[in-house]
Amino acid sequence: MTPNDTIIQNTQNWLIRAVIGLNLCPFAKAVHVKNQIRYAVSAAATTDELAFELAQELAQLAATPAHEVDTTLLIHPHVLTDFFDYNDFLSGADALLERMELDGEIQIASFHPDYLFADAPADDPSHCTNRSPYPMLHLLREASIDKAVKAYPDASMIYEKNIDTLNELGVDGWQKLLNN
Repeated sequence: MTPNDTIIQNTQNWLIRAVIGLNLCPFAKAVHVKNQIRYAVSAAATTDELAFELAQELAQLAATPAHEVDTTLLIHPHVLTDFFDYNDFLSGADALLERMELDGEIQIASFHPDYLFADAPADDPSHCTNRSPYPMLHLLREASIDKAVKAYPDASMIYEKNIDTLNELGVDGWQKLLNN
Protein backbone atom coordinates (compact mmCIF):
# COMPACT_ATOMS: atom_id res chain seq x y z
CA MET A 1 0.00 0.00 0.00
CA THR A 2 1.41 3.39 -1.00
CA PRO A 3 1.32 6.42 1.30
CA ASN A 4 -1.44 7.91 -0.88
CA ASP A 5 -3.44 4.68 -0.60
CA THR A 6 -3.18 4.95 3.20
CA ILE A 7 -4.33 8.58 3.12
CA ILE A 8 -7.31 7.67 0.93
CA GLN A 9 -8.16 4.68 3.13
CA ASN A 10 -8.03 6.83 6.28
CA THR A 11 -10.24 9.42 4.59
CA GLN A 12 -12.73 6.77 3.47
CA ASN A 13 -12.82 5.33 7.00
CA TRP A 14 -13.59 8.82 8.37
CA LEU A 15 -16.29 9.27 5.75
CA ILE A 16 -17.90 5.91 6.54
CA ARG A 17 -17.58 6.03 10.34
CA ALA A 18 -18.16 9.70 11.06
CA VAL A 19 -19.78 11.51 8.15
CA ILE A 20 -22.07 8.66 7.07
CA GLY A 21 -22.08 6.67 10.30
CA LEU A 22 -23.20 9.61 12.43
CA ASN A 23 -25.28 10.98 9.54
CA LEU A 24 -23.42 14.31 9.73
CA CYS A 25 -24.12 14.74 6.04
CA PRO A 26 -27.25 12.87 4.95
CA PHE A 27 -26.21 13.38 1.32
CA ALA A 28 -22.81 11.64 1.56
CA LYS A 29 -24.03 8.06 1.57
CA ALA A 30 -25.55 8.18 -1.92
CA VAL A 31 -22.41 9.49 -3.65
CA HIS A 32 -20.25 7.08 -1.64
CA VAL A 33 -22.36 4.03 -2.57
CA LYS A 34 -22.39 5.10 -6.24
CA ASN A 35 -18.57 5.63 -6.21
CA GLN A 36 -19.04 9.24 -7.31
CA ILE A 37 -16.42 10.70 -4.95
CA ARG A 38 -13.01 11.51 -6.34
CA TYR A 39 -10.23 11.27 -3.74
CA ALA A 40 -7.29 13.38 -4.91
CA VAL A 41 -4.19 13.38 -2.72
CA SER A 42 -2.07 16.46 -3.25
CA ALA A 43 1.72 16.34 -3.18
CA ALA A 44 1.79 20.13 -2.70
CA ALA A 45 4.27 21.45 -0.19
CA THR A 46 3.42 25.14 -0.72
CA THR A 47 0.21 27.11 -0.97
CA ASP A 48 1.06 28.07 -4.57
CA GLU A 49 1.36 24.40 -5.51
CA LEU A 50 -1.91 23.65 -3.75
CA ALA A 51 -3.66 26.53 -5.53
CA PHE A 52 -2.44 25.12 -8.85
CA GLU A 53 -3.75 21.64 -7.98
CA LEU A 54 -7.02 23.14 -6.75
CA ALA A 55 -7.47 24.85 -10.13
CA GLN A 56 -6.84 21.52 -11.88
CA GLU A 57 -9.35 19.70 -9.68
CA LEU A 58 -11.98 22.41 -10.13
CA ALA A 59 -11.57 22.24 -13.91
CA GLN A 60 -11.71 18.44 -13.88
CA LEU A 61 -14.86 18.36 -11.75
CA ALA A 62 -16.54 20.96 -13.95
CA ALA A 63 -15.67 18.96 -17.08
CA THR A 64 -16.77 15.56 -15.73
CA PRO A 65 -20.42 14.48 -15.79
CA ALA A 66 -21.96 14.36 -12.31
CA HIS A 67 -23.00 10.73 -12.72
CA GLU A 68 -19.29 9.86 -12.99
CA VAL A 69 -17.87 12.20 -10.32
CA ASP A 70 -20.27 14.23 -8.23
CA THR A 71 -17.82 15.58 -5.68
CA THR A 72 -14.07 15.75 -5.04
CA LEU A 73 -12.07 15.61 -1.85
CA LEU A 74 -8.74 17.33 -2.45
CA ILE A 75 -6.67 16.02 0.45
CA HIS A 76 -3.49 17.98 1.12
CA PRO A 77 -1.56 16.40 4.02
CA HIS A 78 1.72 18.30 3.48
CA VAL A 79 0.54 21.90 3.33
CA LEU A 80 -1.72 24.07 5.49
CA THR A 81 -1.48 21.72 8.43
CA ASP A 82 -1.91 24.73 10.74
CA PHE A 83 -5.62 25.46 10.91
CA PHE A 84 -5.24 29.24 10.93
CA ASP A 85 -3.03 29.15 7.81
CA TYR A 86 -5.59 26.82 6.23
CA ASN A 87 -8.43 29.16 7.16
CA ASP A 88 -6.57 32.09 5.60
CA PHE A 89 -6.14 30.07 2.38
CA LEU A 90 -9.90 29.61 1.99
CA SER A 91 -10.57 33.18 0.80
CA GLY A 92 -7.99 32.67 -1.96
CA ALA A 93 -9.63 29.37 -2.87
CA ASP A 94 -12.99 31.11 -3.23
CA ALA A 95 -11.36 33.86 -5.29
CA LEU A 96 -9.89 31.18 -7.58
CA LEU A 97 -13.36 29.70 -7.99
CA GLU A 98 -14.62 33.13 -9.09
CA ARG A 99 -11.68 33.71 -11.48
CA MET A 100 -12.44 30.36 -13.08
CA GLU A 101 -16.10 31.44 -13.36
CA LEU A 102 -17.22 28.38 -11.41
CA ASP A 103 -18.90 30.23 -8.54
CA GLY A 104 -22.54 29.26 -8.61
CA GLU A 105 -21.56 25.92 -10.16
CA ILE A 106 -19.10 24.55 -7.57
CA GLN A 107 -18.52 25.47 -3.95
CA ILE A 108 -15.66 24.63 -1.61
CA ALA A 109 -16.34 23.21 1.85
CA SER A 110 -13.57 23.07 4.43
CA PHE A 111 -12.35 20.20 6.60
CA HIS A 112 -9.27 20.12 8.82
CA PRO A 113 -8.06 17.96 11.74
CA ASP A 114 -7.93 21.05 13.98
CA TYR A 115 -11.05 22.80 12.70
CA LEU A 116 -12.37 25.51 15.01
CA PHE A 117 -15.55 27.55 14.75
CA ALA A 118 -14.88 31.12 15.85
CA ASP A 119 -17.95 31.26 18.07
CA ALA A 120 -17.36 28.07 20.10
CA PRO A 121 -14.92 27.24 22.91
CA ALA A 122 -11.81 25.33 21.79
CA ASP A 123 -12.95 22.12 23.50
CA ASP A 124 -16.50 22.21 22.09
CA PRO A 125 -17.47 18.97 20.30
CA SER A 126 -19.19 21.01 17.55
CA HIS A 127 -15.80 21.51 15.87
CA CYS A 128 -15.82 17.81 14.99
CA THR A 129 -18.47 18.41 12.30
CA ASN A 130 -15.66 19.82 10.16
CA ARG A 131 -12.75 17.76 11.47
CA SER A 132 -11.14 15.27 9.14
CA PRO A 133 -8.02 13.09 9.29
CA TYR A 134 -6.12 15.48 6.97
CA PRO A 135 -6.61 19.02 5.73
CA MET A 136 -8.88 18.87 2.70
CA LEU A 137 -10.97 20.95 0.38
CA HIS A 138 -14.32 19.46 -0.54
CA LEU A 139 -15.46 20.49 -4.00
CA LEU A 140 -19.23 20.21 -4.35
CA ARG A 141 -21.53 20.79 -7.27
CA GLU A 142 -24.14 23.44 -6.46
CA ALA A 143 -26.78 21.60 -8.53
CA SER A 144 -26.24 18.43 -6.50
CA ILE A 145 -26.55 20.34 -3.24
CA ASP A 146 -29.77 22.00 -4.41
CA LYS A 147 -31.22 18.66 -5.49
CA ALA A 148 -30.27 16.96 -2.22
CA VAL A 149 -31.63 19.78 -0.06
CA LYS A 150 -34.97 19.72 -1.90
CA ALA A 151 -35.27 15.98 -1.30
CA TYR A 152 -34.34 16.15 2.39
CA PRO A 153 -36.96 17.27 4.88
CA ASP A 154 -35.79 20.04 7.20
CA ALA A 155 -32.33 20.40 5.65
CA SER A 156 -31.92 23.58 7.67
CA MET A 157 -31.92 21.45 10.83
CA ILE A 158 -28.89 19.33 9.81
CA TYR A 159 -26.42 21.62 11.56
CA GLU A 160 -28.37 21.65 14.82
CA LYS A 161 -28.83 17.86 14.71
CA ASN A 162 -25.09 17.46 14.15
CA ILE A 163 -24.29 19.63 17.16
CA ASP A 164 -26.64 17.53 19.31
CA THR A 165 -25.07 14.30 18.00
CA LEU A 166 -21.54 15.50 18.71
CA ASN A 167 -22.39 16.92 22.12
CA GLU A 168 -23.82 13.53 23.02
CA LEU A 169 -20.75 11.72 21.62
CA GLY A 170 -18.21 14.14 23.09
CA VAL A 171 -14.62 14.70 21.96
CA ASP A 172 -13.47 11.43 23.58
CA GLY A 173 -16.22 9.51 21.79
CA TRP A 174 -15.20 11.19 18.53
CA GLN A 175 -11.60 10.05 19.01
CA LYS A 176 -12.71 6.48 19.79
CA LEU A 177 -14.91 6.45 16.70
CA LEU A 178 -12.03 7.46 14.45
CA ASN A 179 -9.45 5.17 16.06
CA ASN A 180 -11.45 1.92 15.86
